[in-house]
Amino acid sequence: MIQDAIRTDPIAVPEHRRAAILALMAALGDAKRVALSTHMNSDGDGCGSEAALAMLLAQRGVQVHIVNPTPWPAMYQWLLTEGVTDRTHDGTKALTGIDRLIVLDISDVKRLGALTETVRSLTPAPLTIDHHLPSDEPPGTVFVTDTTACATGELIWDVATVLDLTITPAIATALYTALLTDTGGFRFSNTSPRCLAIASRLLAAGVNPEEMYRRIYASVPKGRLGLLRDVLGTLGTDESLGLAWVSVAAGALEAYNVTGEDLDGIAEYPRSINGVRLALLFRDLGHGKVKISFRSVGTVDANALARQFGGGGHAKASGALVAGTLAEVQERVIAAAREALAGRERG
Repeated sequence: MIQDAIRTDPIAVPEHRRAAILALMAALGDAKRVALSTHMNSDGDGCGSEAALAMLLAQRGVQVHIVNPTPWPAMYQWLLTEGVTDRTHDGTKALTGIDRLIVLDISDVKRLGALTETVRSLTPAPLTIDHHLPSDEPPGTVFVTDTTACATGELIWDVATVLDLTITPAIATALYTALLTDTGGFRFSNTSPRCLAIASRLLAAGVNPEEMYRRIYASVPKGRLGLLRDVLGTLGTDESLGLAWVSVAAGALEAYNVTGEDLDGIAEYPRSINGVRLALLFRDLGHGKVKISFRSVGTVDANALARQFGGGGHAKASGALVAGTLAEVQERVIAAAREALAGRERG
């Protein structure tokens, strides 16, 4: 079996993805004005996929702009290059006069935040490219989706391959950003042979890996270290079940002059504790809402737990937004986490 995998071309686009891409392009038709969007508080995969797809569609003569529910992250500002236009500041106005919307890196329309109601009413319905587990309300009707993809960026690579488009250095950089960040620097279990094979092609296309490391992982503001110190000071554990959690107080980001982007990766600290199977990061948003990040190890299903609280995502990385005070939400979610972990032990 190992030798068969070695002999298989890892770059080849799976037939079901090829068919889905051709169906999506048929639905896109001769659209000349296209908007792209991704989830609230967009990450490296969402931003990288948007930037890459914008440049790829431009090769086909399509006018593309981006409109997201929250501002483009400062740490990915350098992806807005080669004519990639961000109109997020225009809000729902940026969705008027378009021929089609393509939603990236989302399986649930509600993750479009302030854009949700407008997107629900769009005709024709949006197209979707995503790698998350399905939800009860997807953002479109025509999909390129595969949960085995390491990132949505992998599916954008497939779009370029199927349509025989050129991977310029700028497109390669955007796609590498997507793959690198969604695999935790090629460390998480979604780092597949195909993911690394694509990454190698992107390096050959002009990506500078040292520069990418500096931009993404070695350019943090000083305030992030103070925030990290405070967050780690809240560490709680249940060693008998392999559970750990940390919290971010309301106003903490403002106190250290940082943004939500600077929370990226902090949930990995409790998850890295020896014996931990599930880690939780609670962020008090300060208006009766708490954002929770679920990170699991091994076969523990973070998505199943997140869905109990109206969230979702991946089996090992999910999120949810829950109403209540920080103490109330912690009590409820930690109790549910304990029950889930204890149930696995009984099972």
